Amino acid sequence: MKEEQLLIRRARSGDSPAFRMIVEYHKKNVYYFALSMTGSHYDAEDISQEVFLKLYQSLDKIRGEAKLSTWLYRVTVNTCINKKRKKSLSALKFQENSIIDEMGNIQNYEDSRTGNPEQYTELSRINMHIEKALKKITHKERTIFVLRHYRDLPLKEIAEILNVAEGTVKSTLFRAIKKLQKELSFYTKETEMENAK
Repeated sequence: MKEEQLLIRRARSGDSPAFRMIVEYHKKNVYYFALSMTGSHYDAEDISQEVFLKLYQSLDKIRGEAKLSTWLYRVTVNTCINKKRKKSLSALKFQENSIIDEMGNIQNYEDSRTGNPEQYTELSRINMHIEKALKKITHKERTIFVLRHYRDLPLKEIAEILNVAEGTVKSTLFRAIKKLQKELSFYTKETEMENAK
């Protein structure tokens, strides 16, 4: 944290290598979060560049009260929202080969393209249903869900990023999980039927 503040101070005074070090440290997190929000490599690249341009332009305003990563996530959320408004982007997409369990946790499966074709087909079908289900929850619910389950952020930090109360984050996340479970409940029924055989 102290090292980051030092880099910010150096970047603020025009030290380009210090700014590049900040970008290098945070670029993967920003990119993968933007990718989770948009589902598009192109859009994620574009949003990442925009976020770091905004960071460069805002160096004088960043005082270090909050972690820089929190600031970057907040700007990424806002940039994604603005991009969606401008381009009417499709609903949030999640990474392939994932499914939500009863507790709202994401279960990741290894890419089986080189293995069992039937398993890969099934995982692709599951992913398609997840994406369809995600289109039925609000943007705020999707954002909180991604930050919690894909970026693994604590509820307190999500509240800071979105500038809402921690209780709001909890209740929104709970609503999102319940809606997704309802949309994907047929998988539970299919599993029960398979186990009964």
